Amino acid sequence: MDRRSLIVGVTLGVLAKSRPGRAQQADRPRRIGYLGLNSLPEVQHLLETFRLGLRHHGWNEGANVVIEYRFAHGKPDRLLELAGELVRARVDVIVTPVDTTILAAKQATATIPIVMVASGDPVGSGLVASLARPGGNVTGLSSFAADLGGKRLELLREAVPRLSRVAVLWNADNPAKARELAETQVAARSLRVTLQSLPLRGPAPDFQGVFATISLERAQAAVVLGDAFTFRHRAEIAERAAANRVPTMWEANILMDAGGLMSYGPDLLDQFRRAAGYVDKIFKGSKPADLPVEQPNTFDLIINLKTAKALGLTISPSLLSRADKVIE
Repeated sequence: MDRRSLIVGVTLGVLAKSRPGRAQQADRPRRIGYLGLNSLPEVQHLLETFRLGLRHHGWNEGANVVIEYRFAHGKPDRLLELAGELVRARVDVIVTPVDTTILAAKQATATIPIVMVASGDPVGSGLVASLARPGGNVTGLSSFAADLGGKRLELLREAVPRLSRVAVLWNADNPAKARELAETQVAARSLRVTLQSLPLRGPAPDFQGVFATISLERAQAAVVLGDAFTFRHRAEIAERAAANRVPTMWEANILMDAGGLMSYGPDLLDQFRRAAGYVDKIFKGSKPADLPVEQPNTFDLIINLKTAKALGLTISPSLLSRADKVIE
């Protein structure tokens, strides 16, 4: 065998040995990390929608994608530790819903792509440089849109006669909710509605005290600013509101199962589905820095006539005709 044939033979042998390894690496299941504040049973339906979105793009859990789940069970102080676990597990992308959990993920890694599901204020919270060009390792969807606070107050005013004072319940540990409260206060002044700010703190808020304050201040209704924290406590909030005959306006349609009067906002289930599209793009080579953050452009109005009847409220035909869903 001459020298050239020997070199070619050795080269082909090396390539033959290396190909299976490279193919195996290329075909390995991708790893998604999910970081949530609550527990699995509370968000199972949301995660199933996310998995449906993945399947739509050809990613099947247990086949070509593996999902590592981490839940803080309502304890925000555990989020950074859990985010670190996902980083050490070498996931390819982290999916996480709200500003509190997104901030923890961003603190844990500056390199692993992070997909937001429903950030309240990604720019104001410092999660991205801008909506059009996020500029770092974070992108995804925002649930915030201008004038939402004012629109909710307008809808409440149509449902509650002579509405002039409204309590606002919000998670004091979520900076995005503080900014949302400020936006709602601006709208309230133009509508000549007085807002009563009621920040909620700790894993076990004193809802009895909160609603005692609402009664003392004679608020005629309450707006509940939505995030994972108020989602976790939605049943107790709704029960206290019903016992104190306080009509409630919620941010998201998935919160209405607790029995509030109304909700107005983006469809959170749809946002979980759309988050899968971001994961697909990242798996196919897109960089988070170059993927614009999506803002909601459609909003659902849901009215619970059972709750209205229990509160002695009559919802006008005009308002009912604008509802996307009426619970009877």
